[in-house]
Order: sequence, then C-alpha cells, then structure tokens
Amino acid sequence: MLFSRDLGIDLGTSNTLVCDKKGRIIINEPSVVAVDVKTKRVLATGDQAKAMIGRTPGSIVAVKPLTYGVISDFDMTSDMLRSFITRASKQSLFTRTRVVVSIPSDVTEVERRAVEDAVRSAGAQDVELIEAPMAAALGAGLPVFEATGSMVVDIGGGTCDIAVVSLGGVAVCRSIKTAGDAFDEAIAESIRNEYDLLIGSNTAEDIKIKLGSACEYDGEGAMEVRGRNISDGLPRSIEITSEQVRSILAEPVSQIIAEIKQALEVTLPELSADIIDRGIYLTGGSSQLRGLGELITKETSIPVHIPEKPEQCVAIGTSIKLRRAK
Repeated sequence: MLFSRDLGIDLGTSNTLVCDKKGRIIINEPSVVAVDVKTKRVLATGDQAKAMIGRTPGSIVAVKPLTYGVISDFDMTSDMLRSFITRASKQSLFTRTRVVVSIPSDVTEVERRAVEDAVRSAGAQDVELIEAPMAAALGAGLPVFEATGSMVVDIGGGTCDIAVVSLGGVAVCRSIKTAGDAFDEAIAESIRNEYDLLIGSNTAEDIKIKLGSACEYDGEGAMEVRGRNISDGLPRSIEITSEQVRSILAEPVSQIIAEIKQALEVTLPELSADIIDRGIYLTGGSSQLRGLGELITKETSIPVHIPEKPEQCVAIGTSIKLRRAK
C-alpha cells in the first residue's frame, strides 16, 4: 500500500514556500543554492545559501536558479526542490509524493515542462501546475468559482501577475517582469550612479524593506548604507533617506499601476462592476511596499485590499488546489 504525501509549492524567484494539504507553511526560504564549483556539490539551500551571497570564496558560488519566475538553471532548481521536499516531510519507499506547484501566468510550454520536470527530478511522482494569480486568488479567499469577477495583483520577486478571475477561469491576465527584484535593482543602480558606490543585492533589499514606499508615510527616516567605492575600491558609507528611496521606486511602481489600468481597460463591463464592488486584492511579498495600496486606489478609484499574510497566498492556494483534486 502506498501512502500519499501531498505538498503545495510556491516556486518563487526570491522565495520558495512549501505547505501541506491543510495550508500550513512548512518552509519559507530564499530560492538560493550554494554550490562548490570544483565538485559541483550543493553545500546549502535557502536561508543558509542566501547568507553566502557576496561573501563566498572563489570555489563557492551562491546563485538564484530562477529568473523572472522561470527556471534558469535546471539542475540547481531540482537540487533546491529536493532539499526542500525532503525537509518538508518524511519519505519512505512506500510514499508517493504529489505536488501542486505555481508558475507565472505567461510562461511558455517549454518553461512549463521545465518546472514539471524539475519537480519530478526532485522526487515527486505526481505534478500539477497552477498559475500564480489563480493560486493567489484561492489563497486570498476570493470566490473564484462563482459567477463574479475578482481582480488579484500578485507582486512577487521576479514577476507581477495581474488577473481577473471568474467561474474558475482567468478572464484577463497580464504579466510583467517588474516586481521586488526590479525594486532592488533600481535602488542598487541609483546608488551606483549617484554616489559612485557599489552595494550588493542583500543590501538593496534591506534598504527597500526599511525605507521603501510608494507614497509619504509617518515615521520616515534615513539609514547608513555601506558598500565599495567604485573610484578607489575602498569601503565607504553614505546616508540615504526615505524620500530618496521613494523617488527611486517611483518608476517601477508606475509600471505596475499602468499594467493594472490596462488590465481594467480590457475587462468586460459586468466583471468591472464586480471589481468596483469587491476591490483589487494585492498578494505577494512585494505588495507590502508601504503605501502601494493607497497609491493604486488613488490612481484607479478602486479600493485595494491586502490579506494578512500576502506573501503566503500563492502557497495556500496550491494547498486548496491539492484538496480540491482529491
């Protein structure tokens, strides 16, 4: 007799979340793998591997095996998933692993196959794919199987997926490669251009979390940023303010809002009426940027709702898909 082990996976560019069939988050760690380039051996995954970024000797590389929500390094993705799946639950010879995994809404058939193959290579026997915005809508508790329109904007690390869902399907869908990583890159590039200072991706992310915003907020401040001076190669520190960071993030934020407006423009009138009543739901870790919801409301005149734990919505949605598949 084979026992079934059911797992839902939000395979994200920045973070990978693994949950059980009941929607309990078992693993929530960065999508990072540390590898010894000489032996090709995986040394660490997740939190341990992220801590190595920018701090490893030449023989060790810490990399993100996913780019803009799709697999850029198959073997490393498979190794990372194998590590997460093994840690998520006990395995035996008599266990059959069933996985529902999320994918961006605009992936090609080749990219879909790559995700499925990577999950199978990591030890799963049964694999089912679900588009991230549909999973996010399920995880946010939206009535996706009813004859009513719901709009979800899932802003992750690599992609921003915008979808209008109704009757279990996606009526309108748009996806752009402007999300959390684009915020980090904009911060790092601006500091390099303005201050002649090189900073790492982890530092840029820290600035975004501590000071980032889409509009003014109470308690704005400043922080010290340390990096390497481009001109002489020596360590140097600067101070950056909330206002400066908001100015840096204005362009990628405006791109997301423009995409939301375009999705609303092609939505059927009946579904548009439902969205006005129900509002827009923001999910994904990057939806937590201060003031983003308020700015979207100001630009669209539609109320915006953010679930209590928006970064978990896609993972929870995969667990709901697991339960419905039974």
